[in-house]
Amino acid sequence: MVREQYTTTTPGTSLERPKNEYIYKIGIYGWRKRCLYLFVLLLLIILVVNFSLTIWILKVMWFSPTGMGHLRVTKEGLRLEGESEFLFPLYAKEIHSRVDSSLLLQSTHNVTVNARNSNGEVTGRLNVGPKMVEFHGQQFQINSRDGKPLFTVDENEVVIGTDKLRVTGPEGALFEHSVETPLVKAEAFKQLRLESPTRSLSMDAPRGINMKAQAGNIEALSQMDIKLHSSDGVLLLDAETVRLPKLPEGTRGGSGISQGLYEICVCPDGKLYLSVAGVGSTCQEYSRVCQ
Repeated sequence: MVREQYTTTTPGTSLERPKNEYIYKIGIYGWRKRCLYLFVLLLLIILVVNFSLTIWILKVMWFSPTGMGHLRVTKEGLRLEGESEFLFPLYAKEIHSRVDSSLLLQSTHNVTVNARNSNGEVTGRLNVGPKMVEFHGQQFQINSRDGKPLFTVDENEVVIGTDKLRVTGPEGALFEHSVETPLVKAEAFKQLRLESPTRSLSMDAPRGINMKAQAGNIEALSQMDIKLHSSDGVLLLDAETVRLPKLPEGTRGGSGISQGLYEICVCPDGKLYLSVAGVGSTCQEYSRVCQ
């Protein structure tokens, strides 16, 4: 601060002005002033550079009031246009594509989809790899567009819910255990073959088994015996002609006794029975077996 002394004089009187004892200059001078200006200039340069970088980032990333780039924020959630790449796991409640396009998930290694419970534990996992598709969970189900289950797998069974299961392999279908189905049918103009190379083939039905060939024959081949058994009912052969071409024919010996051969006889009601073979027919129309 500048300290000054003032005195009052009358006109015509001359007094000597006292000298200032202490004089202080107000302001910044010298190298401090130059440093201050340089600092202010540096701040202005940084401000301009930051503002330019901000404008450049906003332009490159396509920032807008509704989102960033191909990402749009809507009332229903986030919407991505075109292809998007995620470097880290993606957490979402629902992912679906547009109405006129399909949803494509692509990865250089594999695509893994996890479902977690409220505790963060994985309850279901779908892993699509380059050589195998794996699913880990309690149940796997494929539904049709109308919600009908087409394929269901759990720990106990596999259920195929389609109206028709078609196997197009040249070797057919191989089942290691039992198969339960109401109908087994071949394609048109192709043969249906049921085969058991090393074991037995058994067909069971509580209300009957119906084997039908629209055009062709039905053949049953076996290395050992073929048994047709009905526990409660009759065995019906409904045909114009029933032939047994390989039955041996008996000849009458010198003593009049057959050579251990029998003749198959048919009762009027269709019942079959055996009769000791002779030179002529030994079947009787009113046999005790038929009564």
